[in-house]
Amino acid sequence: MNVTADSSRVQAYIDEHWGRHLEEVRAFVRQPSISADGTGMGDCARMLVRWIERLGGTGEIVPTKGWPVVYGRIDAGAPHTILLYGMYDVQPVLGETWVVGDPFGGEIMTPPFAPELGPCLINRGVMNQKGPLVNTLLALEALKSVHGTLPMNVIFMVEGEEEMGSQHLPDFVRENRDRLQADAAFFAFLSQDLNGKVLSYLGVKGILFMEFTARGGDWGGPTVRAVHGSNAVWYGNPAWRLTHALASMLSTDQKHILVDGFYDEVEPADAHDEALLATLAPTLDPDERLRGDEVRCFKYDLDGVPLLRKYLYQPTLNIDGIVGGHWQEGTKTIIPHEAKAKVDVRMVRDMDPRTTYERIRAHLDRHGFADIAVEILDAYPWAKTRSDDPPVQAMIETYHQFGHEPEIWPHLAGSAPFYLFTDKKWLNIPVAMGGLGHGGRVHSPNEYATVQGMKDAQQWIAAYFLNLAETLAQ
Repeated sequence: MNVTADSSRVQAYIDEHWGRHLEEVRAFVRQPSISADGTGMGDCARMLVRWIERLGGTGEIVPTKGWPVVYGRIDAGAPHTILLYGMYDVQPVLGETWVVGDPFGGEIMTPPFAPELGPCLINRGVMNQKGPLVNTLLALEALKSVHGTLPMNVIFMVEGEEEMGSQHLPDFVRENRDRLQADAAFFAFLSQDLNGKVLSYLGVKGILFMEFTARGGDWGGPTVRAVHGSNAVWYGNPAWRLTHALASMLSTDQKHILVDGFYDEVEPADAHDEALLATLAPTLDPDERLRGDEVRCFKYDLDGVPLLRKYLYQPTLNIDGIVGGHWQEGTKTIIPHEAKAKVDVRMVRDMDPRTTYERIRAHLDRHGFADIAVEILDAYPWAKTRSDDPPVQAMIETYHQFGHEPEIWPHLAGSAPFYLFTDKKWLNIPVAMGGLGHGGRVHSPNEYATVQGMKDAQQWIAAYFLNLAETLAQ
């Protein structure tokens, strides 16, 4: 197989059919699929099955205790198989203000907040992750149209609960292990930053996501309903109680987590990752990162390798949101009977979600907050692939083929259920995440992907499949 020549033919095909391909992307991301409230979830799952069948495969919607997983397979009669992981659910848009009239309108415009980007598709899910997913489907279509077949057999595992912590994906994997056997897994991702630099991540942190609830009870406070605020002189307030419980777990400068044993399993970077950090440090522009996130300063007075070590090798204890009592417009003086907080922990290597939860529970009990209820909403450990694993090697080679030298990061500071691929107790296969293209504002209003970047993504993904098939054959 002449990978370069074959890739050039597929790139030419995508160039020729780009107008239709762009409309296919718009049609897919226009379909709402909000797992938090169920909007459009069934319709989106059915769209995916039709796509898999259109590519000559078989697809099915597999029920779980939550939203279903879309499973599919294309048998190309090839010696090797790739497992394509993706997600069809997206975050809610309620309460957000967008520069387009409809967050699911599939509108193309030059964003007023970043005119230097040029034409962008602005839509919820276009970056995370329905845009990369449909670009993968279109890349497969281009490969098949040019070559008549695919270079590898393809298995699809597209979940509908990633934005809810992939709660039922482990059950699906456990029950379908035999149908998920593959040589490698791949997760499509728009990996270029604002300047076009490729950021390539070898893994992810783990996550523990919890809901804290303070209610009135034996300690005091209203137990069933809110009462008049004048009673604050002699009644306790669940909102204050929750605030004090949360404050007890973190130093006032927010630099140190005060839960006993929290850092016990935290280990420094190994030699492999230290070498990556040394290469990364000269390219890190802290000011650019701050500008991009519209933040004025870091918590730490650090830069270079020390700052990267904090970012990648320290766990977090983060409040995602707090609600309780009256917060709407106008005045309403009450003592609420209940207050809640969403809290997440990003866990590094060797940290166990259950152990971390138990330490937090013990901390609350020890500090007089045994009445604070803590519910685990989702949890899973970190995952890592090495730079010399075949899918990563093929990925690096594909970036080189397109004229890019990727910046290799040990892992992402965010989380994804990649442990289901890499862990020996699960599928035990390496996973790669990547692709050309630029997008941004994930989980935020005005999520976008550049139009040119999506075209680049399709061409890159097609070339990656060819390179991976060649790498696995060696």
